[in-house]
Amino acid sequence: MMKKWQQKVIVQKTISYLPFSHKINYIFQKYVTKGVQLSDEYFYDRLGHARDHISSYQHYSNRPIPNSSLEIGTGWYPIVPISLFLLGVEKIYSVDISFLTSKPRLLTTLQQFAACAKAGRLREFVDFQDTKLAELHELLAQYEQLSLEQILAKLHIIYLIEDARHLSLADNSIDLVNSNNTFEHIYLSLLEPILLDFKRVVNKEHGVMSHFIDMSDHFAHFDKTISTYNFLQFSPRQWRWIDNNIQPQSRARIYDYRRLYAELSIPITAESYRPGSVEELSQIKLDAEYAAHPAEEVAKTHCHFVSAMNTAVQPTR
Repeated sequence: MMKKWQQKVIVQKTISYLPFSHKINYIFQKYVTKGVQLSDEYFYDRLGHARDHISSYQHYSNRPIPNSSLEIGTGWYPIVPISLFLLGVEKIYSVDISFLTSKPRLLTTLQQFAACAKAGRLREFVDFQDTKLAELHELLAQYEQLSLEQILAKLHIIYLIEDARHLSLADNSIDLVNSNNTFEHIYLSLLEPILLDFKRVVNKEHGVMSHFIDMSDHFAHFDKTISTYNFLQFSPRQWRWIDNNIQPQSRARIYDYRRLYAELSIPITAESYRPGSVEELSQIKLDAEYAAHPAEEVAKTHCHFVSAMNTAVQPTR
């Protein structure tokens, strides 16, 4: 019998060839895989990312609040951008290949923030300004009377639907560049020019880049019968047939990202990771590309790279 992940491969591969593939994929995930609902787990995971982005910026820039930020791959629910709004960031850019949020999805996100604040938990993640939280509540009260554009403007969120390799932002114009489990969806050949443009736009005096990367097999998030390393058994040729351009997975490992950063002269000022399980990895017959590396390195499933662009800052890893 075909496994769930294999069924999803066939469906997404088919969708990828259709017009409006991202909208069709949203409907598929909403009603079939149930993968696009804003769950408490997802919300608090992203709040944790926001907390770590902010603390990384404050530590390595010695400034309390960035004036501007840029996120790639924000997706359906702009949790980190709203966190930065509550902190007091003035310009919050989000770059993506398509506009994925909507007025209902944004409402859901704002309601989650309001519920989090009411439960007394928001301060655990974001040292928000009371005036900004009041603005969020006021926005919810008048939500139906406002357009999506007006709502985003009040939140200081600016969407850039453009090629992240050629951003329309000025040199040295962004204080904090961040991403949240996005890099793994970008093949290294494409990630290289994106990182180069991030390096161009980030402020060289006090700018910080903070990127979370999920290196696990994303099909295992949906199908619990397969290992988080399942996709490492396939050759590059086999993977091209399995992968799709809606939710691509590069399968890059932590050593690939370290090498890319080094080649682009982007410092890794601080690094953290989840070690994964070498024992679980050993249950997979790895393709030669991965078998050639130390199992402890291949097994790492998640990492967080922080780059302080002021070269006077010393690495802590």
